[in-house]
Amino acid sequence: MKSLSRILSAAGLVLGLVLAGAPAQAQTQAQPSPAAVAAAKEILAMKHASAMYAAAVPNLVQQTKDQLLQSNLNYQKDLNEVAVIVAQKLAGREQEIGEGMAKVYASEFTEQELKDLVTFYKSPLGQKLLGSEPKAIQESMAYMNQWAQQFAEIVNGEFRAEMRKRGKQI
Repeated sequence: MKSLSRILSAAGLVLGLVLAGAPAQAQTQAQPSPAAVAAAKEILAMKHASAMYAAAVPNLVQQTKDQLLQSNLNYQKDLNEVAVIVAQKLAGREQEIGEGMAKVYASEFTEQELKDLVTFYKSPLGQKLLGSEPKAIQESMAYMNQWAQQFAEIVNGEFRAEMRKRGKQI
């Protein structure tokens, strides 16, 4: 009986070690290759993704200064001066966003898929997509907003009609 207990204890220990090592292996395997990250960076550069976060540092500095000013109005001059110092000290940190985005892309696509995307974006059709997509997205968003406004009127009318059926005017 004691030997069975020892065997079960040893088996439990081995199973525990294997299971404890499984997440570590998954994390190791989840790390994208440097080549995949490089291809992802190339795609993001072609898509001008840095334009999305170029002003991140100055914007966050401004937001922080504005928040601090709300409860420290008497320090306005000092906070304005400090904002310039902080912005200069932290300039360039927005590049961390680009690094993170590249890693996200590299973990969502295989290295080969990323290389194929780079090839596609360099093709005439890919170049057209890169040039036309921002306008198409902007026009799509404008259409969706217009549709939502018109549809909201229909929804509002339906609410009012149903409430009238209940004898309630709104």
